Amino acid sequence: MTAAMQLEIPVSYAIFDLLALNGELTIDRPLRERKKLLAELFAGRKTEGLPPVSDWLDFSGGEAPPTQTRLLLAPALEATSSAHLEELFAAAQSRGNEGLIIKAADSAYSPGRRGKYWLKLKHELATLDVVVTAAENGNGHRAQVLSDYTLAVRNGEHLLNVGKAYTGLTDAEIARMTKWMEEHTLRQRKHVREVEPRIVIEVAFNAVMRSARHDSGYALRFPRIVRLREDKLPSEIDTLDRARQIYDRQGGEIQAAS
Repeated sequence: MTAAMQLEIPVSYAIFDLLALNGELTIDRPLRERKKLLAELFAGRKTEGLPPVSDWLDFSGGEAPPTQTRLLLAPALEATSSAHLEELFAAAQSRGNEGLIIKAADSAYSPGRRGKYWLKLKHELATLDVVVTAAENGNGHRAQVLSDYTLAVRNGEHLLNVGKAYTGLTDAEIARMTKWMEEHTLRQRKHVREVEPRIVIEVAFNAVMRSARHDSGYALRFPRIVRLREDKLPSEIDTLDRARQIYDRQGGEIQAAS
């Protein structure tokens, strides 16, 4: 990365863990020990003969001044109770983060998987009542049924798409939906069936994001079907204004998980 690029696009490198030190793997050491060694490197104290991390991790390519090197030690906090954990989660969301990664303090590092010692903590941000405007066949054992649904909210008399949902319904519900959609297809474009917008569902999601892909200008992040809303008419679904309010309430764009 050149000095000009660093000034124009100030990218930071966040370090979460220490996998090797002084030529030896540390992945089998407890997490709390790896974090301690990493903190010592960042603090400038020499660990087992090594210089501080800022001396040996430099992305300036020799062209940018040292102040342009952005190395961050990812924060790690210890939760003392479930209530404390909820406080940390609320603080993460207030910063615009999606959630937290919970790690056992005595866990080793397992390349390629989190396992039972590392858990992702996320809460549903909200739910929306939406209408299904299109459907596609799923994958695997759902390849022969319509299980992937395009979702829309209202904007006056118009329906505007806000994303797709793939999970949440039972096989029996999907079979019933497939039969209905095959009988109420408006048009088919390759593998996508545009259907009569009459099926209302409730979806939960982790965030609302800006999107140029959908005509609403927004997309639901990780939408999951909560239930079919057979008690609601398409005219009673949520509006684009409601999606926009949720976007504004979360503070704009959601970043990666803490």
